[in-house]
Amino acid sequence: MAQDYAKVLCEIGRPFDVIGRGDNSAKIFEQMTGHSVRTGGLKNALDSDAAPRQAIIAVGVEQLASTATELILAGTRRILIEKPAGLDFNEIASLSKLAEKYGTTVLLAYNRRFYRSVVKAQEYIIDDGGVLSAQFEFTEWSHEIEKLSKGKGVLERWLLGNSSHVIDLVFHFIGKPLEWSCWYSGSLLWHPDSARYSGAGVSEKNILFSYLADWQAPGRWGIELNTAKHKLIFRPMEKLHITQIGSVAVEEVSLDCELDIKFKPGLYNQTDSFLNSNDQAFCSLKEQVENVKLYSKIAGYPTSLDNIEGN
Repeated sequence: MAQDYAKVLCEIGRPFDVIGRGDNSAKIFEQMTGHSVRTGGLKNALDSDAAPRQAIIAVGVEQLASTATELILAGTRRILIEKPAGLDFNEIASLSKLAEKYGTTVLLAYNRRFYRSVVKAQEYIIDDGGVLSAQFEFTEWSHEIEKLSKGKGVLERWLLGNSSHVIDLVFHFIGKPLEWSCWYSGSLLWHPDSARYSGAGVSEKNILFSYLADWQAPGRWGIELNTAKHKLIFRPMEKLHITQIGSVAVEEVSLDCELDIKFKPGLYNQTDSFLNSNDQAFCSLKEQVENVKLYSKIAGYPTSLDNIEGN
């Protein structure tokens, strides 16, 4: 991710410093991007220089909250942080409380909100008078995920750290659930809390929704939004397909997606929006705290504020 951000920042023409830890990872980064890296870690960098006015955090999930904490305490007041901002509810809620205390704006890097397919779908939704109903799937490929080498606790909270891309985007479109029910069952060696998911309800915008995902069966990510005139289909998410009223044909929508091809999809517009303080499309850290409650309910994860100072 750090390499992807560097590619965008170089294209935009915005000067930036890269702080890394190990020499090997720094060499790989420099070879891939042509940009130098200050090694030694964030603490050493902050001991030597003043905190940056704004920062992008693209470290492992297990290090997101601690890295953001260091920057906030050092004086950084604007942060773009990779999702989900922490390993679990406690970490994310604690970080949100700290950011509020120090007046720091922390935004989540859910880059799919910035896909060209999403922007185009929003045009259809406005023209058609809004979304009527939605359904989605966030099935993960367990046979591939179990082979991944991740930090402690990352795989165990995979729905929060990865599947939340889909769920965040759905509720970004239709609003948060107002009344809903959900069920989960099964378990995996690397994800013991759950493996199969279903649910349904109505959002705060009075939009009906449902979902089904099974991590022990074939499947993929997908979203379908229904309007009075179109079914808007994201499968894969980078593309937009539609079915028009009175037809069963599925048509691919032509998109001006040069930036989503040249760079990691959504990343150019996301980064540019962050740098220019155009925050309307972002998920704020405060919003993420509420979202994590939803993700935890979907997946059967525990939520507790017992370890948060002051609660």
